[in-house]
Amino acid sequence: MDMSRFVPASLRAAFKTPLRRGASAGTRPAGGNPVARIAAGAVALYFAVCIGLGWWWDSEPEGFDVMESATDHAGERGRTVISGYTATATVITLAGNLLDKRGGYLSNDLMPPGVWMDNIPNWEFGVLTQLRDVARSFRIDLSRSQSQSTEDPDLSIAEGKFFFDNSSWAFPPSEREYREATALFESYLTRLAGERPPKARFYARADNLAQYLQGVETRLGSLSQRLSASVGKRPLDLPGNALPTPLAPVPQEADTKTPWFEIDDVFYEARGQAWALIHILRALEHDFADVLADKNARVGMQQIIRELEPTQNTVWSPFILNGSGLGFLANHSLVMASHISRASAGISDLRRLLSQG
Repeated sequence: MDMSRFVPASLRAAFKTPLRRGASAGTRPAGGNPVARIAAGAVALYFAVCIGLGWWWDSEPEGFDVMESATDHAGERGRTVISGYTATATVITLAGNLLDKRGGYLSNDLMPPGVWMDNIPNWEFGVLTQLRDVARSFRIDLSRSQSQSTEDPDLSIAEGKFFFDNSSWAFPPSEREYREATALFESYLTRLAGERPPKARFYARADNLAQYLQGVETRLGSLSQRLSASVGKRPLDLPGNALPTPLAPVPQEADTKTPWFEIDDVFYEARGQAWALIHILRALEHDFADVLADKNARVGMQQIIRELEPTQNTVWSPFILNGSGLGFLANHSLVMASHISRASAGISDLRRLLSQG
């Protein structure tokens, strides 16, 4: 019996019409919206460019020879390298490297790829920390003959500008303040060379160097503790300013451990501080050469620098590993802490030598 005669003519026509290859009922023809395709391509290109720039910018600047840099700086201006010239020129060069490396200064970026990056911004903060410390030492000790002498007008302003917020993107941006601080150090160096009044001074005395090194020792000690906290510590903590007497409360254990997402931040900050400190100590070794020789302390200064140099070795792992204790994986933070702790101990020994008559 033929059942087709009970099916409406419209449905019989629909079933007899073949579908085009690649099409299905209820779908639009191939091709799509050209505007959507262009927008998708633009977004893909944008992210590809950001990823490429992020890879290119994620690089620390190479070290430099402080003596060669100071000699070139003086030669371009027809000057002679005198006491204090190398240290001051090194501060200027460090600040220039901080601001003019690949990608420029990234800590205050609000747009990709800079806003996505954290290793280099933390490295920048480490360098900036050492610049702040040495700028303060220039203002308080290195440029003054005694505690009652007047501060150098350029250095007193430059220190404050180096302490400006490192993440300000406008009104004013951080880069502008740091460049102005660098220009003020350049002005101080011009007066130190005797090219413009009033004459600037640099006092290469043992007490001045010891005072600066005391701040460095404290800084490195704190940094070593922060690095060691990657695996957790259990320090004893007394409430307030209580002293451990029979009547005082029993010390309480306080568990301290760096959060896993901050491990690489502390590591790269330490790496930046060590990078800047290596150059500053090399410059001071030259400017305080007579003092170090008189105290038989030059080898001690060189040993401190040698302890810090391995902190700049290439990190071959794509991630900062955080193996615990003697576990299977390495712990990059503890390796960094080891080098920094030995440098801090060397600074303590050097300060004792400088304090001896």
